[in-house]
Amino acid sequence: MFIGHFGVGLAAKKIDQKLSLGTLFFASQFIDLLWPIFLILGIERVKLDPGNTAFTPLDFVYYPFSHGFLSVFVWSCLFGNTYFLIRKNARGAILLGALVMSHWILDLITHRPDLPLTIWSDFKVGFGLWNSVFFTIVLEGAIFTIGAFLYLKMTRSKNRTGWISLWSLLIFLVAIYVLNLLGPPPPSAEPIAFVGLSQWLLVAWGYWIDKNRNIVR
Repeated sequence: MFIGHFGVGLAAKKIDQKLSLGTLFFASQFIDLLWPIFLILGIERVKLDPGNTAFTPLDFVYYPFSHGFLSVFVWSCLFGNTYFLIRKNARGAILLGALVMSHWILDLITHRPDLPLTIWSDFKVGFGLWNSVFFTIVLEGAIFTIGAFLYLKMTRSKNRTGWISLWSLLIFLVAIYVLNLLGPPPPSAEPIAFVGLSQWLLVAWGYWIDKNRNIVR
């Protein structure tokens, strides 16, 4: 899942308006921001396997530290508690922790059984929605559309930048999603980690958007 995670981040702004969209993106994408780092360090592994599922050619061979259930639960607690220690916002801290955990739940729906429960167990789970391109697009599209609608409804541009920054992000995310769906698979697994690191720019984009939009009261 890709745009679905960003859709959850967009929607979460309605729950706590004090949180920047960048912070919401940071939480909802947190384990996918860790994953490329672990790949580069050789801690986790992925390989190309066209036909692995109908939706993606990636075979997530080993990623219990970023995507294992127990690990994600720990990451969610650390994320929420760290935010609380810095901002003293209990509501925001709980929401951010839940967003980190939401990533694993959405991955559970889409992935084939490749999500480990713990670092030590070989038992893996996944409901396999990725075996259907149509239903994957329907689910992700719905989550993203609802999130974008809620964010648009509750914020208003302060200036022209507020309009351009938001709509350019929404269009960019959809374009990347379509290109990944229709384009050829990557030539090898090696560049995947470095491409994944570019998602940090989307977090920064979220902060830029929020600085140029106001909450509609």
